[in-house]
Amino acid sequence: MNELAPGMRVRHPGKPDWGLGQVQSVDGARVTVNFEHAGKLLINTEIVALESVVEPP
Repeated sequence: MNELAPGMRVRHPGKPDWGLGQVQSVDGARVTVNFEHAGKLLINTEIVALESVVEPP
């Protein structure tokens, strides 16, 4: 998995309805992400492989 860092944009592969998320903090495998339609959630990246989203310049 790609290294996640605060500010990165991500998607949850199993929850497309959550929309685009922005990484708020990273503490090992615990990543806090603020999703457009689901709010701020704590994701365990040992269980869920978040997909990084590259936004056009």
